[in-house]
Amino acid sequence: MKKFNLFLIVLALMFAFTTVASAQSTATGTLTVTATVNGSISLIFNSDANGLALSTGAGTNAATLAFGNVSAFGPVAANVTRTAAANNFTVSTPVDVRVDKFNSASANYTLTAQLGTADGVNTWAVGGNTVSTTTIPTLTATGTYGANTAETVAITIPFTTASGTLISNSITFTAQAN
Repeated sequence: MKKFNLFLIVLALMFAFTTVASAQSTATGTLTVTATVNGSISLIFNSDANGLALSTGAGTNAATLAFGNVSAFGPVAANVTRTAAANNFTVSTPVDVRVDKFNSASANYTLTAQLGTADGVNTWAVGGNTVSTTTIPTLTATGTYGANTAETVAITIPFTTASGTLISNSITFTAQAN
């Protein structure tokens, strides 16, 4: 009988531990998720088929256009146009600017350009418009999304510039959705 009672006690304890182990608490919760989509645009530079190839960054928004060695009357790189005036010469080449839109009802965009650092010696132009740190021309008021648009970049250099002078600057293009 003692064995039977002991068996019942062990059996009861086993069921008690099983019940306690399987009777764990649970909890639930609901997470509400929201997001608001904002329209956006992107701007990238590409090499123009009629221009000097970008030396770095084609297909990005940070490219480099290297004219290489330039002179008033000596050779210049292929696809670089040079014109000489009485006191200076200009080198120019087209660069493609592409603006794309995403999640936007904007019909078109405005494109402007600004020179990164003041240059008291050379004159810089984009699309036939002089650019400086203070002169920010509108290159296009109603640009078409999703298409390469050729913008000619030009530097006018005085004849008094010493041979071997490195000319370097940046031009910030800004596209704004209309």
